[in-house]
Amino acid sequence: MKKIIAYTAILAVLAGTGCKKFVDVNQDPNNPLSVQEKILLAPIEENIAHGIDAGGSQGNDGEGEAATFTNHFMQTICYNQVALNYGTYFFVGTDMNLSWQQVYNTVLINLKQLTDISQKNGNANYTGIAEILTAYTLGFTTDLWGDIPYSKALGGASNLQPTYDKQESIYDSVQALLDRGIADIGKSAGLKVGADDYFYGGKMSQWVKLAYSLKARYYMHLTKAPGHTAVAQAQLALTALQNGMTSNDDDWKFAYPGGATSQAAWYTIMLPYSTLCASSAIVDTLVARNDPRLPFVITKSRNTGLYTGRPIGTPTIGDLGNYSSFGDYYSAADATQYIMPYTEVQFIQAEANWLVTGVGAAQPFYTAAITNNMTKIGVAAGDITTYLGSRGTLTAGNALQRIIEEKRIAHMLSPENYNDWRRTGWPALTIVPNAQTAGIPRRLIYPQSELNTNPQPQQSAQFTDRVWWDAQ
Repeated sequence: MKKIIAYTAILAVLAGTGCKKFVDVNQDPNNPLSVQEKILLAPIEENIAHGIDAGGSQGNDGEGEAATFTNHFMQTICYNQVALNYGTYFFVGTDMNLSWQQVYNTVLINLKQLTDISQKNGNANYTGIAEILTAYTLGFTTDLWGDIPYSKALGGASNLQPTYDKQESIYDSVQALLDRGIADIGKSAGLKVGADDYFYGGKMSQWVKLAYSLKARYYMHLTKAPGHTAVAQAQLALTALQNGMTSNDDDWKFAYPGGATSQAAWYTIMLPYSTLCASSAIVDTLVARNDPRLPFVITKSRNTGLYTGRPIGTPTIGDLGNYSSFGDYYSAADATQYIMPYTEVQFIQAEANWLVTGVGAAQPFYTAAITNNMTKIGVAAGDITTYLGSRGTLTAGNALQRIIEEKRIAHMLSPENYNDWRRTGWPALTIVPNAQTAGIPRRLIYPQSELNTNPQPQQSAQFTDRVWWDAQ
């Protein structure tokens, strides 16, 4: 029965993580035939923002979800707990169950439902949005697990043990879905999208910009993939970005109201009773660089008034009041969740131009990305100028390192940082004390629920094994 739930198009999203925070409908969740596009879209979007990109699903709030795991691997967050824990790479298969369920039970099957209904009704804009969001969800999932079920999944109870698609094939599907989404959004027939679209409020031109920007992101993921070259992938990304985001108005984001039942994902993850705090690795980096973003993104220790992160792998429990946490920009109750901001596009343009043309072409995009991010956070113009004086000049020797390091700080809690680290080696990370693997994890293991109900050859993969695009 569990497998039927995992791969049959039921309306799990209406009973799934967090949707009741934003949507109040008198709709029978067991009667999918009566559900229309305007009922489906909003909770799907909320689940993508809250439960996938941030890892803060209802009733769990980050304790055991994929996006949160990546921040442990990137040494950004830290438990005030005795090792062993997630920070020291101590996982079992059941730790992955919730993330897999969120992707398949809550998001992908309902995106399939939205696609099918909107195609049947001739509502092409809804189809286009569903295709773009499916592409993103598949990309997120394959980047963490490698081979995943897709082409044989989501089709009902006729196939309860779908084989896994190769990651290379999933990437082809992602780009094809984005292309179809762009084409469907370009069609004018059918029901218009409106306030049920939490991301863009029905502004279809911004959905098109997002799709092209995601194309660029996924092209850059393959800079060292077998059969691909970094320069060719960078040129594909630059071509896509000719139609991509052009300003902060195009940010792909989710704005939380901040009320008692609608707090931001990282607020719920970092609540005072949580044992999560900022790691010494991230805090010390910001302090050492005199980064003016520090007081906006990191809090001071309540006990000492200093910026003090907790070292990952510490074998004893300390006073949580001695450690820094994350500032209101990320963890206020009404903080905005940025899934793909325009600043990411600017950093992609910097890296891609460096690969294709050189440092001179990358420099203006790099400078603009840092300036844009700092201005958005609230840093004063003079402090931005001072920081650029120390970190703002690219050279042939430091270009890739600086671009990826600054991209990481600008999007500190984004799971995209983990993809950048695996493909570039930046920022430089060392394995933590008391680590339970031979190296920093380069993927997630498959969930126990899959091993129990859908055994596949790929499930022998270990944390230190590399996914297809993460070639040596």
